[in-house]
Amino acid sequence: MTSQPQGRITLGQAVAMAVGTMIGASIFSLLGVGAQLAGSNLPLAFVLSGLLALMVAYSYAILGRHIVSNAGPIAFILRGFGDSFWVGVLAILMWLSYVISIALFAKGFAGYLLPLLGLPAQGIANGVVITLLLGFFTALNITGGSRVIGRLEFGMVLVKVGILALFVLAGLWTLQPQRLIPAWDAAHLRGMLNAALLFFLSYMGFGLVTNASENMEDPERNVPRAIYLSILVVMVIYVSVAAVAVGNLTVEQLAQARENALAIAAEPALGRLGFTLVSVGALISITSALNATLYGGANVAYAFARDGLLPEHFERKTWFHAPSGLYLTAGLGWLFALGFRIESVASFISLIFTSIYLAVLLSHWRLVPQYGGDRRLLAFNIIALSATFVGLVIYQWQQSASDFGWFIGMVLIVLLVEGWYRYRRQRHLHLPRRALR
Repeated sequence: MTSQPQGRITLGQAVAMAVGTMIGASIFSLLGVGAQLAGSNLPLAFVLSGLLALMVAYSYAILGRHIVSNAGPIAFILRGFGDSFWVGVLAILMWLSYVISIALFAKGFAGYLLPLLGLPAQGIANGVVITLLLGFFTALNITGGSRVIGRLEFGMVLVKVGILALFVLAGLWTLQPQRLIPAWDAAHLRGMLNAALLFFLSYMGFGLVTNASENMEDPERNVPRAIYLSILVVMVIYVSVAAVAVGNLTVEQLAQARENALAIAAEPALGRLGFTLVSVGALISITSALNATLYGGANVAYAFARDGLLPEHFERKTWFHAPSGLYLTAGLGWLFALGFRIESVASFISLIFTSIYLAVLLSHWRLVPQYGGDRRLLAFNIIALSATFVGLVIYQWQQSASDFGWFIGMVLIVLLVEGWYRYRRQRHLHLPRRALR
């Protein structure tokens, strides 16, 4: 029996990181919104969004087997299209989405914890919790390394999946099957599609596997396995949780509860204990997602600097024994959490990632002769994802035109930054030869 390489992430730990990111706050905080949109079709909405994720995963799995880089999808796009202004823009947007996600997770943790302690989720207390939380996980990344982060993530994922499994098993006893009968009229089908678009974001964490591929054991085999396994595990959990929630409460009750709909849905079977357990599960889920996203974001920052996107200063692998990208990512996440109204652009992370997904699929199309793949399946996936992108744009515009303006403003700033950095500093993206297998 061979010994495992020191400091490498195992297949199980890679799956845990992806699952930890996917099962973040969304299943706890957005279930009521999803029920309001899809009604009894909510479980089917999770199936649809999971199938969309598998369409993207097909290309991630094939390309991730051959292009092993912590730059993840940007490395795939760079390999397919070469260096360009637009690849640089996508790279900055991708990293910025990690920073915004970290800020949102930190704010979400404070928002759940402080009310449980009887304190207002604002002001000094809010800032202290956010600072301590980000400080703790930054220090953990400094001292722990890949293997420790992987083990911690694996443990947290086991706990929160265990809580959700208890919720599902207990809820089966009080479930009313007639509430799960799908409705096929035009209004319910439209609502189901909108809910599927909303929950598509909940599956996006599988891409984190590629952002840790350089630190994984046997990435050629384990990257595709981790991607597919994480999506399938999360799909089973999401569909089961949605079915139990809809089967125990009316759509009106779930919609009224909104942010804590899952905790309310636990009460018929488990009483007040269920409410408390699910609330604790939400805290663990947010913490787990923050940990995985911070690790992935730090890897992305370092890989982008090494590959020519960020300043040369961040190319140093260590800075006080930690990746410099970790400080940059955590520090900006802290600033966003405390000083900016990030909620205005946070909902548009799905648009950023869908744009990146489309670019990855198009890149895969160009690389089929070299790396393999079925172009007929790819064509179907590209059409489906393009329709998803259009649907997301329409949905986000209808939800808030002013927030859409914030998003456009953010994109314009990124365009200016990339233009200045590329043409004034003359730094360009490149893919290291050792990234290709």
